Amino acid sequence: MIKTVRCVVILAALIFSARALCLAQSSGETIYKAKCLNCHGPTGVANSGIGKLMKVKPVTDPDVLKMSEKEMIAAVRNGMGKMQAYKDSLSEAEIKESVDYFRSFIK
Repeated sequence: MIKTVRCVVILAALIFSARALCLAQSSGETIYKAKCLNCHGPTGVANSGIGKLMKVKPVTDPDVLKMSEKEMIAAVRNGMGKMQAYKDSLSEAEIKESVDYFRSFIK
């Protein structure tokens, strides 16, 4: 009986840890899809109707490529051009995670 309880506790701990790790890894993607996808597109190419209308630069644009992570975080926090500021709706960690996800499109 004690071995069974011990196994169940260990299994539950492993499942919880794996789930937490999985959620942590996908939070930047989740935020990007919720807040950025409509304008920047699923791969950062900005080829959606709204992206084209707002003249959003794709991730491959030289001006975007030369931006540092810090500059991108500031753009998300404070807004840039027609892009709204997210400082009131996203935490600093969420902003960084979404920028990290966006930067993963840069190859």
